[in-house]
Amino acid sequence: MSLIPLPASAAEKVIRLAVAEDAPFGDLTTESFVPEDARAEAVLSAREPGVLSGGPVFAKAMQALDAGVVVDLCLREGTRFEPGAELARVTGPARPILTCERIALNLVQRMSGVATLTSQYVAAVHGSGARIADTRKTTPGLRALERYAVRCGGGHNHRFGLSDAVLVKDNHLTAVSAADIGLAEAIRAAREQLPHTVHLEVEVDRLDQIPAVLDGGADTIMLDNFTLEDMRRGVELIAGQAVVEASGGVSLKTIGAIADTGVDVISVGALTHSAPALDLGLDFQVAR
Repeated sequence: MSLIPLPASAAEKVIRLAVAEDAPFGDLTTESFVPEDARAEAVLSAREPGVLSGGPVFAKAMQALDAGVVVDLCLREGTRFEPGAELARVTGPARPILTCERIALNLVQRMSGVATLTSQYVAAVHGSGARIADTRKTTPGLRALERYAVRCGGGHNHRFGLSDAVLVKDNHLTAVSAADIGLAEAIRAAREQLPHTVHLEVEVDRLDQIPAVLDGGADTIMLDNFTLEDMRRGVELIAGQAVVEASGGVSLKTIGAIADTGVDVISVGALTHSAPALDLGLDFQVAR
């Protein structure tokens, strides 16, 4: 699978905000302790196994205060590595490197953690044909970076936000029901208002909702918190008339059985809301 790159503007926006948060009036420690002409060399290395994501973001963060900082990336994005692997080398003026090191590390650790966890879910469904997708359960402000990390781990992205596609969830269905509108009728009415390019997905939590959703013409039907047996029956009912997505109760222990039911997509909130930061280190040598 080819990797869709992260837009440079997405990383730059996050880094600007991070620098303003961490050093709004400069770096008192570095500016008072480290000589202005000091030079630094640093190596970004792995302290545990993982999958790399965020190397270019790490580089941009390191160069945020001084374009003279040189970052040489040693591995491609999406590459699996073992403890001790050298991921990047940084050389240049010591002050800007020291000021930006924590921001750069935080971002590459977070992104590599998401990529690593995603790769584990992808491996767990290998050969099933099921696609692993993320959700909107992302860290506010970091969605573009975290979803790129999902791609680095071999996963796929769901809709980016509320403006991308229609996803009718249980609360929407409750509101429609209260207005005494039939489900199929509501789906068809929504379709008439939407451009023909917009994807329409409906979440169901019972098998008896599926016929109306099919009648309305949904593109994707999400089976939310279904048992494995009901999931199989749902796949049979839908019978290729829509993409079938499974959601809810997904973990590394359950995902293999979920994939075996024949669903097309499994959305996993844990990829972004529960991924631990990967343990990466940046070791310095400072010389005048």
